[in-house]
Amino acid sequence: MTTTAHETLPGRPPIVDAATWQQARDELLVREKAHTREGDAIAAARRRLPMVEFDGHVEIVGPDGSVPFLDLFEGRDELVVYKHMWWDGSPHQGQCEGCSLWAWHLKDAVYLNARGVSFAILTTGRWEEVSPFVEFMGYTQPWYSVRDVPEPIGGDMGVIASFLRDGDRTFLTYSTTGRGNEAAVGTFGLLDMTPYGRGEHGRTSPRAGRMAIRPAGTGARTPTVIRLGARRAARHHSGPGRVRVPSTPSAVPDITTDSDIARSAEGERSSQQRADVAVSMENAPHVDVIVAFDVEDHVRESLQCARAKIRNG
Repeated sequence: MTTTAHETLPGRPPIVDAATWQQARDELLVREKAHTREGDAIAAARRRLPMVEFDGHVEIVGPDGSVPFLDLFEGRDELVVYKHMWWDGSPHQGQCEGCSLWAWHLKDAVYLNARGVSFAILTTGRWEEVSPFVEFMGYTQPWYSVRDVPEPIGGDMGVIASFLRDGDRTFLTYSTTGRGNEAAVGTFGLLDMTPYGRGEHGRTSPRAGRMAIRPAGTGARTPTVIRLGARRAARHHSGPGRVRVPSTPSAVPDITTDSDIARSAEGERSSQQRADVAVSMENAPHVDVIVAFDVEDHVRESLQCARAKIRNG
């Protein structure tokens, strides 16, 4: 098959000959190597941060009841935790989508353990709600409730934190949130290597600002293309890692912008309006799709979580 040099296809990268592609790839490689070296330097600086001592004997709640935070080290000197957001009283599918995505990517910490690092997930949910959620999702890593426990064990959720132990003394060494959490989500790294990327609103790609819906079980890209915000507002879960969305954009209720989400979070959208949305979505035709999440920044994720809480009562 012959290709016309610099041919273009709508919504796709330009088509060029192999030599032109290699030249562009080599130019990008220079930037990638610089990015890697800067990342190494930042990691070294991160390891040199000072640390804060705190009381590691504080009790938290897990499958065996109350235990001291020190137990999470499991005899190792280092511990990494993820602080999972929690919405009291919400069903399993109503819990934070971004946090669920993160937790799903680290279902087994065996390689961390081999490097002398323990791992656990903390949340502010009551253990009687957390336990069935963990079972439903099939998580095997240890979970604990840190409800009413102060920082640095409890406090703000949606955070990765690193701790060090010296005997019975415990120290906070690092924490990050928002896009800093992406380091643990390998899917993002792979998506960033694809031409359409993450498909998130506002990112530069051949289809910037639009989401391509991929049918479950197929390699096809776009039987349906709808606005990202509308798809999320219309989300109706059908199981872990999957959602159902209307098969036509016209079936999607018009709740699409962050300002709409914020107004909903403030209670300006009435319960009747939310009920109307639920009814309209339940009656709409659906297709199964693979979930794609938007974590462009912490504010957007927080709004997304607020919307999930409102949508599920």
